[in-house]
Amino acid sequence: MKSNQTGFVRLIYATRYSWLGLKAAWISEAAFRQELVGFLVLMPLALWLPVSGLEKLLLIGSLVAVIIVELLNSAVEAVVDRIGDEFHPLSGQAKDMGSAAVLLALLMATATWVYVLFSNYL
Repeated sequence: MKSNQTGFVRLIYATRYSWLGLKAAWISEAAFRQELVGFLVLMPLALWLPVSGLEKLLLIGSLVAVIIVELLNSAVEAVVDRIGDEFHPLSGQAKDMGSAAVLLALLMATATWVYVLFSNYL
């Protein structure tokens, strides 16, 4: 993006780059595809459930957080892979930390769904 772009033109460029990032993740990352399909299945369920608006927000927000963290993890992996394919402890550490972040986001989403469902139906 050109640094002199401002206002609406900058927004158009930023939106295009975001779309390209989502497209790249869909093409190259199986985990992203799985999590996005999970989101597309669970999001309508969250909207349909007879729970409060705040609980709907928590259910959907926890799913969005998983996708965000997966995108960031994929970005870290892409940068590490771009640097080189030889083993380096810091490269492994960076990838492991990204993976751990995804795991924590998945655990948070699971805990949120379990809590909301059990608190409303048991």
